Amino acid sequence: MISIDRFEEILDSLAEELPPAFFDGLNGGIVVEPGARLHPEDRHGDLYVMGEYCTDVAMGHYIVLYYGSFRRVFGTLDERALTEEMRKVLRHEFRHHVEGRAGVRDLEVWDEAQLAAYRANTEER
Repeated sequence: MISIDRFEEILDSLAEELPPAFFDGLNGGIVVEPGARLHPEDRHGDLYVMGEYCTDVAMGHYIVLYYGSFRRVFGTLDERALTEEMRKVLRHEFRHHVEGRAGVRDLEVWDEAQLAAYRANTEER
């Protein structure tokens, strides 16, 4: 797995791929959290949060990517493949930001459907 410094470098370059308008209202920017984060609905130690879009009274609107979660889930990938996973997560979180600004919640509905599928799958175990 790449170092957290390299992770941040790649993330910066991925952010540069996006149109400047996507950053409107993202006053807290993009943050890398060193640790891993399990989802609150995790049932078997396997549902990691890779990133999230946050809105906070003090911090404003910002995106967090969890380096530790990437290490746990994608730690065996080479840098090219890891970069693709990072790109997917970053764009997912930006979609939350852009949809939130537009008053659309389609991605939130999709995320909830994914959680429902996880819950149904873990009940079968």
